Amino acid sequence: MTNKERFTFKQFVQMENFWKRMAIMLPSVFFMGFSLSFLIEVGWGTDPASYFLLHFSNFINLSFGNTQVIVYTCMFILVFFLGPKYIGFGTLSNMIFIGYISDFFRFIWNKIGYSQLIDSNFTIQIISFIFALIVFVISAAFYINSKTGVAPYDALPQIISDALPKLPFAPLRIAFDLSFVFLGFLFGITSPEGLQGSVIGAVALSLLIGPAISLVGNWIKKLI
Repeated sequence: MTNKERFTFKQFVQMENFWKRMAIMLPSVFFMGFSLSFLIEVGWGTDPASYFLLHFSNFINLSFGNTQVIVYTCMFILVFFLGPKYIGFGTLSNMIFIGYISDFFRFIWNKIGYSQLIDSNFTIQIISFIFALIVFVISAAFYINSKTGVAPYDALPQIISDALPKLPFAPLRIAFDLSFVFLGFLFGITSPEGLQGSVIGAVALSLLIGPAISLVGNWIKKLI
């Protein structure tokens, strides 16, 4: 690790428009967790990281939020030593809060009967999925453009790309995402809960959600 790559606490707070960035990042994290709760309940697929975490959480019998913190902490350690420039308040907020926010709203949906309504009504499934996907993509785009650090999961393919500059990033990222969908599928078929959500949907989102976030992000970048 070179001197330029060493972690420093200054990178957390000494950034231009710090409070403006935080005001963009924190609501984005909230709405990512909020929309994720819908995607999980509908069961048509989630982003690759969530698909893996959901099935791994069932496999080890922990909540989704606890599992995300544990897995992302392990990833964070790698990022800390291999790519500290990707760390910021956004990194910690993503790894700590999104899973618990999703767990909280899934608890609410179950208590008020919305989960049961989703299971029994195809029209509600369609509306919920489209709504959740739009909110998730927009929230993720705002989160990325706040430039307050990236999630440990998202930092790892960036670090791999930095180490292999001749390898195009897009296919590398797709391969990275699909590998976690595959791991999630393996944990799903070997856990008592079984598969939670469509693997086809997860694969489709692996291929499409990144470009969608980039497309929306280009508009948001001009806005903010």
